[in-house]
Amino acid sequence: MASKFPQNGTSSKKGVNPHLKPLFFLSIHRYMAQTTPNHTQTVSGWAAHDSSGKITPYVFKRRENGPNDVTIEILYCGICHTDLHHVRNDWGITMYPVVPGHEITGVVTKVGTNVTRFKTGDRVGVGCLAASCLECEFCKSSQENYCDQIQFTYNGIFWDGSITYGGYSRMLVADQRYVVRVPENLPMDAVAPMLCAGITVYSPMKDTKMLESPGKKLGIIGLGGLGHVAVKFAKAFGLHVTIISTSPSKEKEAKERLGADHFIVSTNPKQMQAGKRSLDFILDTVSANHSLGHYLELLKVNGTMVIVGAPEKPMELPSFPLIFGKRTVKGSMTGGMNETQEMMDVCGKHNITCDIEVVKPDQINEALERLANNDVRYRFVIDIAGQSPNL
Repeated sequence: MASKFPQNGTSSKKGVNPHLKPLFFLSIHRYMAQTTPNHTQTVSGWAAHDSSGKITPYVFKRRENGPNDVTIEILYCGICHTDLHHVRNDWGITMYPVVPGHEITGVVTKVGTNVTRFKTGDRVGVGCLAASCLECEFCKSSQENYCDQIQFTYNGIFWDGSITYGGYSRMLVADQRYVVRVPENLPMDAVAPMLCAGITVYSPMKDTKMLESPGKKLGIIGLGGLGHVAVKFAKAFGLHVTIISTSPSKEKEAKERLGADHFIVSTNPKQMQAGKRSLDFILDTVSANHSLGHYLELLKVNGTMVIVGAPEKPMELPSFPLIFGKRTVKGSMTGGMNETQEMMDVCGKHNITCDIEVVKPDQINEALERLANNDVRYRFVIDIAGQSPNL
């Protein structure tokens, strides 16, 4: 099977559709190469080997730096909730052993002969994307994240047919197309989660023109890893921000530390009633199962709700709040590479980073367990290289 995939550097770079049924992934795992003859670099990292999700040290091989590649010494890697789902095989598609991590920052140590965007010593980041077809309408319009054949930084299948390994490791080889530059003024630890959490909220805010609508009113459902970053972007662009949460205890932090203008406790009927038809936009960042009906009532006529959280069960979407408010509900996932670089540059301009808790590699399992219990404010970041947090 691996021989059917072109080697890195060729013109036709097709992958395997990640949306195919889990059974396909389970069967293909028998034939797909963990490495190819080009994988000659020994790397130490951390992997899960079964659905227990326990992370242990793991030594594996990475490919040689190709003509279009950069080699990156990884300094920091964020821990995303997606990592938790993959290590435990919650979605039934994990190809073990899995090395998670798609919120990666580090320093370039080697560049390929065709690389023009980066040089040795550059501060860079790698997010969710490792490969795409390069030929579809989405790849050609810098919306690679919607390519039908997108492959991810880990648990994906690269152009050479090998399974991808993520950022819970000492180094990474990445195609330059899927690498972004990190502004010099941003700390490499606190900016790492922006490669996933940041672009996940920035992309829909830009798409719905929130970022060019100062004074408009944005509601953010959930004040977690995504929600707190959304507040920072929104305030940087002059939006009026309302946090909508089930936790009254978060109001002080939302207003006093993050700068939110208003706070609604979603389980309080009086507060929800008082907020009816008050918001131009709502960004729903919650991954827990919930109904959209009473949140939609907060939107003005012609208001838009964007879903970026991913609950396990289908959402309840009543028709009347849509019909009587001429409202729109849409979804969004991460962003294309040009947009990701734009987001990173905005972070540099406005000094926007994620609020983090740094952990050592031997604390990964503890961090994952705490993440499962929502015991983090707001993102964990692994200090891969043991560097100074001020980098």
